[in-house]
Amino acid sequence: MWEQRRYTLRSAEQNRYLTTARADLHWIGDLPAQAGQQILRHLDLAYDNFWNPGHPARFPARKKRGHRLSVPFPGQAVKVRKLNHKWAEVRLPKLGWLRFRLSRAIGGTIRNATVSRDGNGWHVSFGVHTGRRPDRPNGKPACGVDFGVAASAFVSSETMPRLMPPILTAPEKKRLKALEQRKARQIAYAKKYQGGKYSRRLRATIGQIAKLTTRQVNRRQDFTHKLTTDLAKNHGLIGVEDLRVKNMSKSAKGTTEKPGRSVRAKAGLNRSVLDNTPGERRRQLEYKTLMYGSVLIAVPAFHTSQTCAACGQVDPESRKGCGRLFACTRCRHEDDADHNASVEIEVRARRTGGSVINSTRSTPRVRVPASSRRHTRETPKPAQAS
Repeated sequence: MWEQRRYTLRSAEQNRYLTTARADLHWIGDLPAQAGQQILRHLDLAYDNFWNPGHPARFPARKKRGHRLSVPFPGQAVKVRKLNHKWAEVRLPKLGWLRFRLSRAIGGTIRNATVSRDGNGWHVSFGVHTGRRPDRPNGKPACGVDFGVAASAFVSSETMPRLMPPILTAPEKKRLKALEQRKARQIAYAKKYQGGKYSRRLRATIGQIAKLTTRQVNRRQDFTHKLTTDLAKNHGLIGVEDLRVKNMSKSAKGTTEKPGRSVRAKAGLNRSVLDNTPGERRRQLEYKTLMYGSVLIAVPAFHTSQTCAACGQVDPESRKGCGRLFACTRCRHEDDADHNASVEIEVRARRTGGSVINSTRSTPRVRVPASSRRHTRETPKPAQAS
C-alpha cells in the first residue's frame, strides 16, 4: 500500500477487512475475533516503533513456526473467578471457562490477558491496573553495581560478589547436548528421506529440548528478579553502566575477504555476556526503582574497569588483561577489579554526569512514517541523479 499509493493502512481499517475474512475463511473464523484485532494492533505498534527515529526497533520481521506462541485478549473479553486459594478460572472467547493455577493475587482491574505456551505447558498472564503511584524517596544509601561475567553482580557497598547459581546441572547439560545431537540426526534424516517433513519422534525431541531450555530460562529469571528487587528495596540511588549489549555481543567472524580472529573464543564470551542478561536487569530496575522509592542512574561505561576508585588514575596497566586484581600504578591501591569498578560507577552516579532513566514518560510515537526512516528494506531507494 505504501509503495504503490503512499497510503498507510492502520489497524482500525484492517479490522474491517478481518470481519469480512472471518466470514469467508473458516480457519480465521475459528479464532477469537479479539485475538486477531490485538495482533493487528501489535503490528501497528511495531511499524510505529520502526518509523520513530528515536526508537531502536528494526523493521518488523516475520515469525517462524517455532516462535513462542502467545494469544492476546483485551480485558473486556475475559472474566476471572476464584475457586480457592490455589486455583481460579478464566473465561476466554471461543474457549469458555479454563482452570489455571493462581500463583499470586491479581490485585487490580484486568486490562488485558495473554495466553502463552512454552516448554512447561500453557500459561495465562494478566495486565492489571493497580492504581499504585511511585513511592517517595526512601532515603537509603547509594550504591554502584558492576554487571560482569566472572561475577554476575558486584555491589559497591558489599565485600563479596553475587554469583548466579548454575542454571543447569551437569546431568542436565549432558542430556541437553545428547538431545541436540539427536535432533540434528533426525533433521538430517527428514531432509534426506522424508522431503523435510518432521516426524513425531523429531517433534518429541524438540519438546524435550524446550523443557530443559525453559527450566534454564526460569532459573535465570528467578535470580535476576531477586537481585533487582533487593537492590531497589535497600538502596536509594543505584548506579549502573550504560552498556551497549548488542555491540558487546557482536560476532567476530568477519567476512570471507577479512576473516575474524579468535572467533570461537569471542562466541563463548558473547554467550557468557548474554547469559547474565545485563539489559534485562536494567529494564527491571527501571520500573522497580519507581515502586520502592529509589533512583536509577546510568553512567558512561568508558574506562570504569581501568580507573582507580581511590585516586581516579586511569591506566590500563592497573589491570593487566582480564585479571581479578586491580593494582593502581600511582597510589598502589589494590582491590578486586569488579568491586573497584562498582565503586567508580557509584562515584560517577553521584555526580551530574549520569542520566536518570527511570522517567515515567512513555516513548513518543510517530503516527506517520518519519522522513529519515521512509525507505525500508522492502522499498528500494530512488536512483540519485549524477
